[in-house]
Amino acid sequence: MNSKKILSIDIETVFSKDLSKCGVYACCQDKEFHILLFAYAFDNEEVKIIDFTKNEKLPKEVLEALLDDNIIKSAFNANFERICISAYLNLYLSPKSWKCSQVHALSLGLPPSLERVGDVLCLKNKKLKSGKNLIKFFNKGNSPKDYPQKWEEFKNYCIMDVKCEREIREKLSKFPLSNEEELLYELDQEINDRGIGVDIDFVKEALICHENYKKIIKEKLYNLTKLDNVNSICQMKKFLAERNVKTDKLDKKSVEKLMKTCSDDICEILSLRKLLGKTSVRKYESIIKSVTKDERVHGLFQFYGASRTGRWSGRLVQVQNLPQNHIKNLEYTRNLVKNKEHEKLNDLHESIPEVLSQLIRTAFVPKEEHEFIVVDFSAIEARVLSWISNEKWRVEVFKTHGKIYEASASEMFNIPIKDINKDLRQKGKIAELALGYGGSVNALISMGALDMNLQEDELLPLVQRWRNANINIKNFWYDVGNAALETVAKEKAMRVGKITFEYYNNYLFIKLPSGRKLSYFNPMIKRNVYGKESLTYEGIATNRKWERIETYGPKLVENIVQGISRDILAYAMMNLKNRNFNIVMHVHDEVVVEVKKDEHTLEEICNIMTIPPPYAKDLCLKAQAYKCDFYRKE
Repeated sequence: MNSKKILSIDIETVFSKDLSKCGVYACCQDKEFHILLFAYAFDNEEVKIIDFTKNEKLPKEVLEALLDDNIIKSAFNANFERICISAYLNLYLSPKSWKCSQVHALSLGLPPSLERVGDVLCLKNKKLKSGKNLIKFFNKGNSPKDYPQKWEEFKNYCIMDVKCEREIREKLSKFPLSNEEELLYELDQEINDRGIGVDIDFVKEALICHENYKKIIKEKLYNLTKLDNVNSICQMKKFLAERNVKTDKLDKKSVEKLMKTCSDDICEILSLRKLLGKTSVRKYESIIKSVTKDERVHGLFQFYGASRTGRWSGRLVQVQNLPQNHIKNLEYTRNLVKNKEHEKLNDLHESIPEVLSQLIRTAFVPKEEHEFIVVDFSAIEARVLSWISNEKWRVEVFKTHGKIYEASASEMFNIPIKDINKDLRQKGKIAELALGYGGSVNALISMGALDMNLQEDELLPLVQRWRNANINIKNFWYDVGNAALETVAKEKAMRVGKITFEYYNNYLFIKLPSGRKLSYFNPMIKRNVYGKESLTYEGIATNRKWERIETYGPKLVENIVQGISRDILAYAMMNLKNRNFNIVMHVHDEVVVEVKKDEHTLEEICNIMTIPPPYAKDLCLKAQAYKCDFYRKE
C-alpha cells in the first residue's frame, strides 16, 4: 500500500438534473446543486461526517489535505467526489493526488458498483442497501429537520460507504495498479476535465429539423392509415392485421422482413413507420443534457470501462458508437441544417433521420482559432495479432505494402498478390474481419458475407483456407487456451511466446508484454456442453449481470490482442501529453487533439503515434491523420 497519508471520502449531494443522463460536470453547474454530507477518514482513523445542512464546515485539516498533492484522496468513483468538491470550493482540484478504488476494482475484473464489489469480496463493511431510497427521498426536497430518523440513517449510509471503500482499497492493495496505470488514470481525468467543444446552435437546429420531419411523416401516416395515434404499436398491428398482414413485432428487423412480402401500399406505410422509429437524435439530446456553460461536454470516458481488456468505455453521448458519415458534401449538408434550410435538405435527401444520424460527429468542434487533428492506427488489431502469434508472412506484409486483404487472399488461394482480383480481395477482406479470433461460418455470416454475394457452400472452405494460411495464429489460439487451463489446474505459471499466465489469490492473470495484467476472478475448470474441460470465471456478462462466464483459447486471444492494442494507444496518448498536445477525445484506436490552426503537421502527429513502446520495438505501427474544423470520419 502507498506510504503516503490517505484521506478517504464519500459525499452525498442533491441535484435537480438526472446525474446518469447529464453527468457530474453539468449537474455541478446546476443552481440546485448542494453537498449535503461529507464523510471522511484519514488512514485507518474513525470515520467522521460533516453535515452541511446544519451549516457545519469542513475542518481545516481536511481543506488543507484536499489541496495537498502529498496526501492521497481516495474514493469509489473518485471523479464524482473530485468534481463535486471542486464546484463546492469553487476551485479546480487536480486529479494528480486522487486514487479511484472503482478503477482499481475494474482493473481486476470486478463489478463497477460499490455494492456489488462488496458482495463479491465478502466485505465486513458492506454498502447499505437502503441508500438508494434515502437518496431519492432527500433529493425530492424532503427536509432533514422533518425526518430526523431517516436523516440519521442517511448519515450512517454515507459513513458506511467510506468504510466499504476503505476495506476494498485494503483488500486490493495486494494487486496494486502500476505507476504507468496511475499516470494514465491522471491523463484520463485531465481529458474528461478538458472536455470537447460542441456547436450548440447546430445541435439545437438538428433537433428542430428532426421534429419538423417527424410532423411530416406523422401526417403522411395519418393520411394513409387514419389511425388516432400513428406511434401506437397496438393500433398499427391491428391496422395491418385487418389487411391480412400479421406480425407480433414492429421492430426494425420485423418491419424489414414484412416489407419483402407486402403490397406496395403497405410497404409505403411500413417504410414511413421505420423512418418514424429511427432514433437518430438521441445523441443530440444527450449533448444538450450534458453540455456545460463553456459549451463543452465533459466526462465522456470511463477508464477501465471494458474491464476484460482495460479499454475505455463511453459515458453520456457514447462516442464509442457514433454513426459513420458517408455524405459526400458533408459541410454543405451540415450548413443546411444549421441555417434552417429544411426544404432544401428534404429535396436533396430521402431520409432526414439518416442525414442527422451521419451528422452527429460534426456536432463536436474545436475552440476558436483551433482545429482538430484526428489520428488513428491502421489495422492495429491485425498487426498486433500477427506480431503476438509470430505469423511471419503477415508481419512482413505490415512492414512493407500493408495490403493485408490482398495478401490474405494470396495466401489462402495460392495466387500471386498481383493477380488478386476484386472478388478474391473481397473474400480476403471478409475472412480477415471475421476469423481472427476463432470465428467460423456464423462469424462470416454475421460480418455480412452473404450480402457480399458469397454462397453458403463457400463459407466453410473459406474458413479452412484462412486457418491453413495462418497456422501460427491457429496454434496460438490453442496454446493460449491450454496454458490458461494448465495454469489454473496446477496453479503454476505458464508462458506462451510473449504472454505469461499466472494464478494466485483466486485470480488468473494474463501478463501482457507491457507488464499489465488481464484479470479473471475466481477461475474454475468445468465440463462444458460438449463434455470437454472448459475455463470459467466470474465477471460481468453481456446481460450486465455478475455470473460465471465460459471462455476458451480464441476468446482469450481476442482479450490479449485488444489489451495490447489498448496499451499501445495508451503509450501514444502519454507521448502526446508529454509533448503538450491537448487530447479532447479518443475512440477505439483513434485520438483527437485540439491544436492551434496550422501550428502542427500531420506527419508530426503520426510520428508521435507510431513510436513503438520499449516492449514492442519490432511491432510495425502505422497511423493516418487529417485536420478538420468539426469532427468527422475520413
